[in-house]
Amino acid sequence: MTGIERLHAIMTRLRDPETGCPWDKVQTLETLKPCVLEETYELLAAMDRPEDQANYVEELGDVLLQIMFQSVMAEQEGRFTFDDVANAIADKLVHRHPHVFPPSPADNLPDGLRRTSGTVKADDPATVLRNWEQIKQLEHKKEKRHSALDGVPPTLPGLLKAQRTQEKAARVGFDWPDANGPWEKIQEELGELKAEIDRKDPDAAKRELGDLLFAVTNLARHLGVDAESAVELTNAKFARRFRAVEAAAKAAGKSLKDMTLAEMDALWDQVKGAEG
Repeated sequence: MTGIERLHAIMTRLRDPETGCPWDKVQTLETLKPCVLEETYELLAAMDRPEDQANYVEELGDVLLQIMFQSVMAEQEGRFTFDDVANAIADKLVHRHPHVFPPSPADNLPDGLRRTSGTVKADDPATVLRNWEQIKQLEHKKEKRHSALDGVPPTLPGLLKAQRTQEKAARVGFDWPDANGPWEKIQEELGELKAEIDRKDPDAAKRELGDLLFAVTNLARHLGVDAESAVELTNAKFARRFRAVEAAAKAAGKSLKDMTLAEMDALWDQVKGAEG
């Protein structure tokens, strides 16, 4: 029995209406949503520490469990199986990589793909992404998807959604040629934000702040930086330094709430300087 077969058998038993686990057999798609989200973020944390192989494997397994859980639920309802899920993504990968898996004459591919002697060519990652987007758009015509932005999940975190939106627009050519474009846009948005702050219009300032964040995310994309990961690095750095400030204050017999901002800033500078 393979690992997948064993996992399927265990999940099927846990979901058995008569002899299954009281918790597992009453779960629904709605109750599983928080689990999927939590396990995804735990996997992201594990990906930052790939040297901890045991934890990495465990977190990958937890995400796989969520896929198997929903597949077994669907199987019990007679809708689809785990094999259907695996075959669907396998078919998609083959269809969207015509430069690796030679297409047959019957395959429906966009006319604009670069071909040599009938074979689709893709010599660099940028071409692969452009081809992927063209093929995806053609596939989704039957689903009434007509925008290049269709498919960006609405529940993504804001910075990640901004970057994915920009990436999709860029794949059809709507993009700055280099990082100078978004850099100049940031300067423009800073001026507009300052103007609304001076006008004391909180709603307008909120809109301009959103424009600024979008422009900063665009710069990150052009620099090859994942905006969400970048801000997470800063979150972690701030938390590390702030805890060090708390520890320094405690060592001096003080509490931050009883200190002035200048005193706290002095401790912050000490901690920052110690990091080098």
